[in-house]
Amino acid sequence: MTKKSFFLFFLMSILFTSCIPIKDLVYLQDKNNSDEKTTIAAVESKPYRLQVNDVLSVNIKAIDPKLVSIFNTTESQSNQTSKSEAGLYFDGFTVDDHGNIRMPILGEINVIGYTLEEVRLKIEKKLLEEYFKSEANVFVTVKLAGFRYTINGEVGNTGTKVLFKENVTILEAVANAGDITTVGNRKEVTVIRQSPTGVQMHNIDLTDVNVMKSPYYYLQPNDYIYIKPVKQKTWGTGQTGLQSLTTIITLLSLATTVFLIVK
Repeated sequence: MTKKSFFLFFLMSILFTSCIPIKDLVYLQDKNNSDEKTTIAAVESKPYRLQVNDVLSVNIKAIDPKLVSIFNTTESQSNQTSKSEAGLYFDGFTVDDHGNIRMPILGEINVIGYTLEEVRLKIEKKLLEEYFKSEANVFVTVKLAGFRYTINGEVGNTGTKVLFKENVTILEAVANAGDITTVGNRKEVTVIRQSPTGVQMHNIDLTDVNVMKSPYYYLQPNDYIYIKPVKQKTWGTGQTGLQSLTTIITLLSLATTVFLIVK
């Protein structure tokens, strides 16, 4: 092999190893290479069970609004819907270290480990047994004061995010953070989850369509997501073939200039 051939082979090797292949950038690929229409049964989202530091938004209605106004932290439903994230945090009910929320008149109510529906039934039962008759038609709604998660690493906009939805998928969370950058590793997305038994950590592959079968496809409130960088970012040779070629030409030009000056 001549020096010219070796140099050309070396140059092409750098170009192909430094740029990021398209298969590492596309979400939800069918790795089985099937031409038929792919049907994936996503794992069912289990009802979330409340944990310490969760913030609840509780609203109580009745035929006569004056009867239940003392139980609410807001004057009207229109006021409730227009509240900002900060407003919901300060006017909501935070689950304390003992698993309780403290409501006006009703006092402390244990909610740790309960679903939102179970908490709603619990508050409604307490109201009917101690304060109202069934004719009052008490209507209770219980929601999380925003679905909160934190995302860090190679995304467009890192930090703690809040979505006003009941269920949030990992893809929705990534999209809400400005998507994964070109140098983000979509094949190893780490989800860290706090559970009553301890901290759970799991890696999922967003380029594989079967990720929808994972129990981590649907997030839980307070999940932490970390997007690792790919090796090409560390090498610093460029994200595409053109960028890699530009980098190589720049280095060769610099080396030639230094050689000529020294000579």
